[in-house]
Amino acid sequence: MIPLPEALSALGVIAHQNVAVTPALRHFELATWEGLLTLFWHGDTEERHVVLTCGGALGGVLGPGHGLFHDLGQRLPEQGIGVLRVGYRRPNDLDACVHDVLAAAELAARQGAERFITMGHSFGGAVAIQAGALLGQHTAGVVTLATQSAGCEEGESLATNKVPVILFHGDRDDILPYYASQMVQMLCGGELVIIPGGDHRLSAAGDELRQRLGEWIPARFA
Repeated sequence: MIPLPEALSALGVIAHQNVAVTPALRHFELATWEGLLTLFWHGDTEERHVVLTCGGALGGVLGPGHGLFHDLGQRLPEQGIGVLRVGYRRPNDLDACVHDVLAAAELAARQGAERFITMGHSFGGAVAIQAGALLGQHTAGVVTLATQSAGCEEGESLATNKVPVILFHGDRDDILPYYASQMVQMLCGGELVIIPGGDHRLSAAGDELRQRLGEWIPARFA
């Protein structure tokens, strides 16, 4: 495979540390002059398959649907899939946030990771799409959740390379209407799931998201 983009060295890390929160979860902090990159790493840090989760414009690492990202981090390692929840250095700065996700992927690759699924909510949908495009052959799939359309133009390369994509959006989203995901689907292809009654946080769709992604993610790595 083509090597991953070199992102860690460009961060300019001035200090770093990590601790075991539980036997199955490590908390990493990478201090840079442009902010603190925080990572929550679920599962064996030497897994070949890793999901990278991306928060919204305000940052955050729990995800929509009442902590979807955390719950996937609890469940997927049972199937041999690691989960890295990325806490951005500078939320709402698209280039910087994509860089953070690529740095997380490179960190995982140094431990043995080979394939990734990127997943993002709202603003993080654009982060996930751009990071997935830049990871190239290492990308096993991309998941968006109530994504914005701005910054998703790189999704064309996902369609060209036939990368599996699934987009979820609520039809009652009063922040980003569901046609934002329709526009993104036109660029990157994939499956669009419109959730009846779903708001921007997909608050009532947590169980559906956990079930669908609990099947979709392992299938892409398989």
